[in-house]
Amino acid sequence: MKIVAKIAELKEILNEYRDQGKSIGLVPTMGALHQGHISLVKRCIQDNDCCVVSVFVNPTQFNDKNDLKHYPRTPKEDCALLESVGCSIVFIPEVEEMYPEEDNRIFDLGSAAEVMEGRFRPGHFNGVAQIVSKLFYAVEPNKAYFGEKDFQQIAVIRAMERQIKTGVEIIDVPIVREDDGLAMSSRNRRLTESQRKNAPKIWETLSKSYNFAKDHSVEETTNFVIDTLNKIPEFKVEYYEIVDGDTLQPIKDWIETKRPVGCIATFCGEIRLIDNITYSVK
Repeated sequence: MKIVAKIAELKEILNEYRDQGKSIGLVPTMGALHQGHISLVKRCIQDNDCCVVSVFVNPTQFNDKNDLKHYPRTPKEDCALLESVGCSIVFIPEVEEMYPEEDNRIFDLGSAAEVMEGRFRPGHFNGVAQIVSKLFYAVEPNKAYFGEKDFQQIAVIRAMERQIKTGVEIIDVPIVREDDGLAMSSRNRRLTESQRKNAPKIWETLSKSYNFAKDHSVEETTNFVIDTLNKIPEFKVEYYEIVDGDTLQPIKDWIETKRPVGCIATFCGEIRLIDNITYSVK
């Protein structure tokens, strides 16, 4: 496994793969890797001749400087884990390498970027589009892999790709959960012991809402999730919205979509966690 910090060196190595007609896959990450990330890496290795994993905490997608400051960084552990599963190349650039000058690009990401995360984290998705587009230009992968925990982000990245037209195929990979149901996230390691005990109640509540929804309206199901979680100490739901799984626009009635998806962002203490569930209501 090669560890690379410079775009020029990365391109040189990848051109050798391309000259041999080999396919290249990319897994963009912000590091502090867990088995959720590894599921993406394994899928990338399975599908491609060369697997590139980027490890970069992207400053332009954080609208909370404190969150950026405390985001976990574990590059040595990340590299050891990636080597153990057969990753080809780890790209770990400095901020100056990815942003030699200020990136003022504004992407037209459509209505999918304006709801939920877009409403509560202004500028976040434009920052995501900035760094993912830079990675697409640097790596020029055939395919790129993203986890479904960041459900809205995948829709936004697809919108970005339609705009920049690099030809990268976007592959979404199912959520990986801890044994107690908590969606794996790098932020989980920042939870206190008591918060970690309560955090699985996010998925527990979403799971209960799946059956609840069969006999209740969208509004009643939404309120059920919010009210249930807000009663738990240290929880404060930022939003829970049930949306069309394709357009990400909120729905008022189950019949408005063939794929209703519930998306949540909730604080557990100071740590912001997200998750989602797909409903089956007829």
